[in-house]
Amino acid sequence: MVVFALRGAARFSLPINGKTRMRTLVVIGGGPRTAGLLERIAAQSPTLSFAVHVVDPFPPGAGRVWRHEQSPLLRMNSMAEDVTVFTDESFDGEGPVRPGPSLAEWTDIDPVSFPSRQVQSRYLAWFFDHAAKSLPPNISVTVHRAKALKVVGNWVWLDNGESLDADVLVLALGHLDADLEPEHRKLAEHASEHGLVYVPPLYSADADLSAVTGDVVLRGFGLAFIDLMVLLTEGRGGRYERSGGQLTYVPSGAEPTLYVGSRRGVPYHSKTGYRLQGTRPALPNFFVADAFRGREDLDFRRDVWPAMAKEIAWGHYHELFTGHPGLVRMPFTEFAVSFAALPWYSDEMRALEELAVPDPADRVDFERLDRPLTGVTFGTAEEFQEHLRAYVEADVARRSDPRYSADLGAFLALLSVYGQLAGLMPFDGWWHGYFSYLASGPPPDRLEELLALSRAGIVRFLGADMWVEAVEGAFLAGSATTPEVVRANGLVEARLPTHSLSRTADPVLRSLRAVGDITEDAAGLVRVDPLGRLIDERGDVDPVRFAVGPYVTGKAYAAFARPRTNAPAFRQNDVLAREVLRLLGD
Repeated sequence: MVVFALRGAARFSLPINGKTRMRTLVVIGGGPRTAGLLERIAAQSPTLSFAVHVVDPFPPGAGRVWRHEQSPLLRMNSMAEDVTVFTDESFDGEGPVRPGPSLAEWTDIDPVSFPSRQVQSRYLAWFFDHAAKSLPPNISVTVHRAKALKVVGNWVWLDNGESLDADVLVLALGHLDADLEPEHRKLAEHASEHGLVYVPPLYSADADLSAVTGDVVLRGFGLAFIDLMVLLTEGRGGRYERSGGQLTYVPSGAEPTLYVGSRRGVPYHSKTGYRLQGTRPALPNFFVADAFRGREDLDFRRDVWPAMAKEIAWGHYHELFTGHPGLVRMPFTEFAVSFAALPWYSDEMRALEELAVPDPADRVDFERLDRPLTGVTFGTAEEFQEHLRAYVEADVARRSDPRYSADLGAFLALLSVYGQLAGLMPFDGWWHGYFSYLASGPPPDRLEELLALSRAGIVRFLGADMWVEAVEGAFLAGSATTPEVVRANGLVEARLPTHSLSRTADPVLRSLRAVGDITEDAAGLVRVDPLGRLIDERGDVDPVRFAVGPYVTGKAYAAFARPRTNAPAFRQNDVLAREVLRLLGD
C-alpha cells in the first residue's frame, strides 16, 4: 500500500456508532481517468476534509493498459504534441482551468513523434503524483495496490483482506475483460481438442503468444493487429533495414506466417504527419448533438449520421479551400454559402462538389472510404497482395503529404463530432468502428513495416468479408476477395474484447449486477444518469455510487485529449468532481 502523506491534514470526523472517522471517497481503478478526477477535485480548492482511497493492482496513473511493464516496442498511435492531461483555454467546464505540459513538453521529445507506451506510462505516473500533491492538506490520498473483489452497499472488499467504507464510490474501471462469446468458446475448444493454437480477443500486451508459430490467421486489421504484428516479428528478433528509400525486413526465423483479414480487408488509415495549411475552422458548425436529444424515435443512421457527415465534410472542405486555393474552382465564401444550404446526401451537394472541386481525390465519399474492397475481386491471391500493397503505399503517401491536409481538417471535425455524442443514444457497432478506422490508425511507419513484412512473405493479406472455419486438425480462412483458402494451425483474434455487463469478467460489476444494483442498455453498457450515477434494475438512481469510462452509457472513450479541443473527458471529470465534493460536504 502506497500512501501520499499530506502534511498538516486536518481530521474532519463524523460520529459512527459512537466512534468517529474521516469521510471517504473510494475510487476503484487507478488509471488516467482517476488521475484526471483527482486533478479536477484539486482545481476546485475544496476546504472540506476527507480521505481518498484508490484501489488498483496496477501502478497509479498508468493503470493496466498503460503500465510500464510491457514491451518497449509497443507505441502510441498519437503524436506527442497531441496528448495532454491538462485543461487549457478551450475548456468550457465550470471548474477553473489548470494548464500543464503536454506529453511533448513534459518529455522534451520530438513533438511529431509517436512515443512508446512506456514513455506515456511515465507521464501518467507523474500526472497522478502531481494531482495528488495538488490537493489541499485537508485531503489525503491512499493507494491500495490490490484488486477489488466485490461491492456490498458502500463497502468495498479487496483481495488483500482489506475492506473500505465509502461515503462516495466511483467505479473508474477502464477497459474491461469479458467472458468468451459462444463462438470464441467453441474455437478455443476446437484448438484444445486438435492441438492447435487459439488466442481470443485480448489486450495485446496481456496475450500469451509463446505458442504462436507456423501458419497463423489473424482476424482483425486495426490497432490490435499492429501490436500483434510487432510482437510476433520484431519482438521475435527480426529487424528492419532501409536501402534506397525502401524498408526491408530481415527475419530472425522465429516468426510465424501471418494471414490477416477483416470485414473491410484493409488496415486502419495512417495517422497524418502534417499540420493544417489553412485557417483552423470554428467547430462545431453544422452538427449540434443537443438538437437530437429527447427524440424518442431517433435512428442513428437515418437521423444523426447525415448531420455528422456534413460536419466532417465541412472540416475537410474548409481546409481544402483555405489551405489549397489552387485546387478548387470557386471562392470559399461562395462554396460555403451553397454548402450550408444543402443536405449532405443530396444530388445538389454532389453537383456542388463536382463544380467546385475538380479532382475526385479531393472530394469526400464516406461510403467509398468505409469499404474500399466492395465489389473488388482478384483471380489469384498474388494479384491481391500487389493491389493491397499499392493501396497501403498510397495511404501512407497521402497521409504524409501536406497537399492532402484536407484529411486533417476532416479529422478535427470528426473529433468535434465525437466529443458531443456522449449520452445521445446507443450506437450500432458500425459507428465506433468507422471512427477508429478513419481517425485512430497507426503511425505511418507502422504501415511501412507492414509493407516490408508483406514483401518478405511474413504477412499475407486475405481480403474483405473474411470467414473462418474450424475443421478437423486446422483452421480454414478465406474471403470474398480472392479464391484462396488458407489452412492454418493457429487463429488469433486481433481485436479487443467486446465488453457487456451480462458477460463482464469484472468481479465488482458482477457483484453489483447479482443484487440488481446496476443494469445494462441494449448495447450491454452499464446504465448511468448524466452525472454518472448508477441506475438499478428498478430504474432508481443511486445517490452516491458512480461509474465512468468506456463501459458505461454516456461514455467518453479513453482516447487521450488533444490540446485546445475541449476534450469531453475533461468536462465529465469536472462535473463528477463537483458532484463528489457536494456529496462529501453534505
